[in-house]
Formats: sequence, C-alpha cells, structure tokens
Amino acid sequence: MSNLVEELKQEHKVITDVLSKVNSLGIASPEGQKLLLDAKNGLLAHLNKEDRQLYPVLRREAEKEIELKNILDNFAKDMEGISKMALDFFEKYKDGGSGFEFGKDFGRLFSSLSMRILKEEKILYAKYNEIMK
Repeated sequence: MSNLVEELKQEHKVITDVLSKVNSLGIASPEGQKLLLDAKNGLLAHLNKEDRQLYPVLRREAEKEIELKNILDNFAKDMEGISKMALDFFEKYKDGGSGFEFGKDFGRLFSSLSMRILKEEKILYAKYNEIMK
C-alpha cells in the first residue's frame, strides 16, 4: 500500500472518530463545538490533499482508461452533494444545536461520509495503489 493511501485512510479514521465524539458530546458543549470545528478543518485538509496528490494521478490514468474516467466523473458528482451537505451542516451548527434536528442532520452527514469513505478506499485507493506499483 502506498504511503499516500495509508495517510488518507488514517485521516478517514480520524475524521470519523472526531465526528463520533462530537455526536456523543453534543455540540452544545464547548468541547463539542471545538471538535466540530476540528472535524471541519480535518475534512477540508483531507479533501485538499486528495485534490493535490490523489486525483491528478487518477486523472492521468483516466486519459487511457474510459472506465476509470467514468468512475471519476461519478465520484466527482457524488462529492459535490456530500461537500454541500457537509458545509451546510458545519455552518448550521457552528454556534451549537441539539435535539432531534441535530441528530437527524448528523446521522445523514455521518452516513454519507461513511459510505463515501468506503467507496473511496475500495475503488479509488485500490486503483491508485495499482497505478503506483
């Protein structure tokens, strides 16, 4: 496994761990608020790293493989929705929140991110490792 993929997988784990802790603490607490900001910053840094280091390699390969190009197009489209949902969530709860609405919004975000992470690791990261051999 490449160093980049190992780093990205570790970042996935940190992001999901922090979000889980936010959920258990609640965002009404100062610690929950700080962790929510940490989760946002961690997610943005992770996406930036993927954009700078992972996707350029995959896009070059996609010039030769139409199937990979289609996969990347689908992932990009999917990410637009997830990114909007995440940024909306972080903005909505930046000053706190609680109750049913927070739980529902958090569940939707966490589920979407978790599914995206699984797909990235199974499909994109595997392809990256294959290219980098």
